[in-house]
Amino acid sequence: MEVLSPESIFSPSALAADAAWPLLLAASAMAAASERDGRRRLFSLEGAQLQPLADDSGDAVLEWRPGTGWHSRLPAGSPQSHLLDLYLPMCSATASRPMTVGHLGQSLDGFIATHSGDSQFVTGGGNLVHLHRMRALCDAVVVGAGTVAADDPQLTTRHVAGPHPLRVVFDPGRRLAPTFKLFTDGAAPTLYVCEQSRLTAGEDLIGDATVVGIAGGPGGVAEVAALLRARGCGRVFVEGGGVTVSAFLEANLLDRLQIAIAPVLIGDGRPAIRLAPQARLRDCLRPGYRVFRMGGDVLFDCEMNSQTNTAHATDSTPAVTRVI
Repeated sequence: MEVLSPESIFSPSALAADAAWPLLLAASAMAAASERDGRRRLFSLEGAQLQPLADDSGDAVLEWRPGTGWHSRLPAGSPQSHLLDLYLPMCSATASRPMTVGHLGQSLDGFIATHSGDSQFVTGGGNLVHLHRMRALCDAVVVGAGTVAADDPQLTTRHVAGPHPLRVVFDPGRRLAPTFKLFTDGAAPTLYVCEQSRLTAGEDLIGDATVVGIAGGPGGVAEVAALLRARGCGRVFVEGGGVTVSAFLEANLLDRLQIAIAPVLIGDGRPAIRLAPQARLRDCLRPGYRVFRMGGDVLFDCEMNSQTNTAHATDSTPAVTRVI
C-alpha cells in the first residue's frame, strides 16, 4: 500500500495546496492543446500559464508525454507533490483520451447516509474541498436523483478557484420536482436526464435545466456516458450517490473510483457501493490503489482498469505500516 501525505495537506489554507492548485488548473486547461501537439514537452509555470521550455531545461515543473499525459518534475519530497500525484491523472484526460471518476464518502461501516438520508456531512472539510477541486478539473459532474433529493446540492466550485462543470442530474424515473437549486440557481449549465417516456411533447426545460430523454432501462448510465462524450466531455466526475456510482461501476464505465472513509460509525443506513455478489473472493474486483490522507478521512484512489492480487501478503509486504 502506497500512503501519500501523512499530513493534513487538504486544508483549503494549506501552503502546499495554495502553491499546487494554480499549476493543476493550468495543466487541466493545457491538456487538449498538448495532446494535439503530439510531442513531449517540458513546462514551467509563469503566473497562471504554463510556458514551454527547452528539452534540457532544469526549471521544468511539469512534463507532457504523448499517450500518458502530465508527469510531475518537482523534486521528491516537495510539499506540492502529493496534490499533483492525486489530480494529474484527471488533468491529463482529454476528449480523445477520456476519463470517468466515481466518488463516494462513507463511514467506517460502509454507509453514505442514515436511513433518513442525512449525509451532511459523513466526511470532513478536507474531502469537501477535494470534491470542489474535482469539479473544477472536470467537464461534467453527474449525480443521481437520490443525492439531489437528500442534499439539494449546487455542484459548483465555490470553495476553490476554477470553472464550474456541466451539472448532470440522472433521474430516469423523473421523481424530482423543479424546485431544487440545480434547476433554479442558474449558476452553471445543467442537464436533466430522464426516460423519454416521462417527457411531454416539446418539453425541453425543467426550470433552467435542459431536459434530455433517454431510452432508460439497464443501459441508462451507458446512455448518459455516450451523451456526455458526444458533447465533448472528456472528464466526467460521478459524485454520487451510491446507486448511481454503483451503476457506473457495474457497467464498467469508471476509470477510477475514489472512496473517502470517515472515522464514524452509522450502524445502518444507505449503503455505499453495491454490486452483483461473487461466490469466490478470487473473482472480486481488486483494483490497483493509492491512499491519501484528508484530515481525519482516508481516500482510496482506485484504478479500475488495473487489477492487483492483494488477497495474501507477500514477503515484501509489511504486515503493519503506521500512516498516522
